[in-house]
Amino acid sequence: MSIEVWPPGPAVDGPIEVLGACPHDCPDTCSWVTTVQRGRAVRLQGNAAHPQTAGVLCTKVSRYLERVYHPQRVLQPLKRVGPKGAGRFEPVGWDEALQAIAQRLRAVAARDPQAILPYSYAGTMGLVQGEAMAARFFHRLGASQLQRTICASAGAAALQATLGAKVGMPVQTFAESRLILIWGSNSIASNLHFWRYAQQAKRAGAQLVCIDPRRTETAEKCHQHLALWPGTDAALAYALMHEAFVRGWADLDYLERYTVGWQALRERALQWPPARAAAYCGVSEQDIEQLARAIEACVRAGQPVGIRLNYGMQRTRGGGNAVRAVACLPAVWGSWRWRGGGLLLSSSGAFPVQHDTLYRPDLRQRSPCPTPRSVNMSTLGDALLHPGGGAFGPRIEALIVYNSNPAAVAPQGGKVRQGLLRDDLFTVVLEQFLTDTADMADYVLPATTQLEHWDIHLSYGHTDVLLNRPAIEPLGQARPNTAIFRALAARLGFEEPCFHDDDLVLCRQALGSAVDFERLLQQGWVSLDWPATPFAQGGFPTPSGRCELFSAALAAQGQDPLPAVVPNHEPPGADARYPLAFISPPARHFLNSTFVNMHSLRDAEGEPALELHPDDAAARGIADGDWVEVFNDRGACQLRARLNGRARPGVAIGLGIWWRKFSPDGRNVNELTSQALTDLGAAPTFYDCAVQVRRVDRSAQGPHGDPGLTRDPA
Repeated sequence: MSIEVWPPGPAVDGPIEVLGACPHDCPDTCSWVTTVQRGRAVRLQGNAAHPQTAGVLCTKVSRYLERVYHPQRVLQPLKRVGPKGAGRFEPVGWDEALQAIAQRLRAVAARDPQAILPYSYAGTMGLVQGEAMAARFFHRLGASQLQRTICASAGAAALQATLGAKVGMPVQTFAESRLILIWGSNSIASNLHFWRYAQQAKRAGAQLVCIDPRRTETAEKCHQHLALWPGTDAALAYALMHEAFVRGWADLDYLERYTVGWQALRERALQWPPARAAAYCGVSEQDIEQLARAIEACVRAGQPVGIRLNYGMQRTRGGGNAVRAVACLPAVWGSWRWRGGGLLLSSSGAFPVQHDTLYRPDLRQRSPCPTPRSVNMSTLGDALLHPGGGAFGPRIEALIVYNSNPAAVAPQGGKVRQGLLRDDLFTVVLEQFLTDTADMADYVLPATTQLEHWDIHLSYGHTDVLLNRPAIEPLGQARPNTAIFRALAARLGFEEPCFHDDDLVLCRQALGSAVDFERLLQQGWVSLDWPATPFAQGGFPTPSGRCELFSAALAAQGQDPLPAVVPNHEPPGADARYPLAFISPPARHFLNSTFVNMHSLRDAEGEPALELHPDDAAARGIADGDWVEVFNDRGACQLRARLNGRARPGVAIGLGIWWRKFSPDGRNVNELTSQALTDLGAAPTFYDCAVQVRRVDRSAQGPHGDPGLTRDPA
């Protein structure tokens, strides 16, 4: 690690090892080591010196070099030459592309800069390549602001209202838990390094319980699995509180000292005995009582109960309130007192990010529109199709997409595609590949991969800051996001000095003096000083300093101050035409829509699949391996039926998120999902969806065939 110039070029004899960080949307945020030989990355492995990574990468990221050197990478700017959506482009030079884009944006901004919309999310989780220079650019331009809600905002709002921030117990202390509730998380597939701590606890005698509508790989490895209906988690949480209060094992001392509103919470909990919750959740009363007894045994013995919550459960109408209800449990049980006790959904609130320095919201005051509107990314389909006017404001005329693939991932995909196909919508996509979204762009600009740029990474699963060094020079003509937005700023005449900050300066600005940057450069990671028992004696980052079971802030907003049991937008069985609840968790070998174009991982995943319970399949004349159509009023898609024991009765499970171009009929599971939002955080309701399923015969169809639909799925 003595090389002074980064990245080490081909003239440097190797092998050279370069420290970096995984950029993807995962709570583990692994540290990795890239081995470089004469300017080419030849090996990628987990950093054994980083305690959270411990030398292990997941199946997906261990193949990252396939992504970097993929023969279909976009390595030069592309300009559309065919009709919108045909994916036909010709190469152009950077100067020509940037000049054309700047000219179009200038013309739109002259009418109203709010007609320009950025769209991005977690294609990289890096603070620098994610939003640093991009945010400065759009603030100075006066463009519409994007509400980035598509993944976690319901849960975030719930934690903010209850705990005061996105904080929780340190992940490594789960190894000391005596009972672990894995709630709405397939940890083996999506949180592998937490699973290591859970296994340590299990070997030491801890009991593991999985709460999830699907019998996941994780559920199979747990002692108990509660397969509840999607969207009923708050009722289950209240039933567990009911038992604590009625049986006398609630920690009244902790509640009195360190919470607000526990008496009101108790009154509501008393309305949810196990029998009522069992009927509502679709599980047995005995299962709830068994879990309650296991928790009671730990609480009475002063042993820690840890809850590993994940974001799947908050993707229903009542998802925010459900997270609130679960977040109240450790206070009711007094679990925060102990190492290995408490709850973890996200740790990202522990990081002292210098938001104003990095993102420069003050630049809005220099723009033509100091107070631009906000557009919720979860309603992109409606936004792109809105004619403009009224409270909405101007019609969206230009869309700049980076770090995302909305044509595949946004809800109600038929409307999203319809909007992206507008001839009068000017779309620019910064990408590494021709994704479904890039296929509908006017310009595609080649973006670097993680091995080719600097970045700073936080985590929402642990409390380490990681630095990513570039290991190789950018391939072809690829440029970092930061460089692209700097170049656009220059062509639009933005003269503020902040647009000249290079990426290493941005890395230093991200956390300022709160982290020893020289140590980051040397070691690749630095741990925050986060206590093992952060709330053993209260000290919550709420206005009261207590765990706010009753939220005055929510009451002031007209919301229920206590966690509520909120029914789904589309409750199971409410519409006889669509009797099945539908959820679309990630396929094990994909990460959202990332990695779908990698042959090794797509081959491992097989085909787009729908998991059904055998009883539901038999009622529809469906056998294992049949092609089926899943449909509702919003659209349809074709999937391969799998009767593999993972689906509970009444729930259909479509594994996502396949690109349209790799799907049998050119559509994916987001044809079915709606743009309805959650109770808190204005988040999407991907798992609040009712469908019907029927068998189809694809024998006479070619690629993207249509089995004679009688409706327009768009």
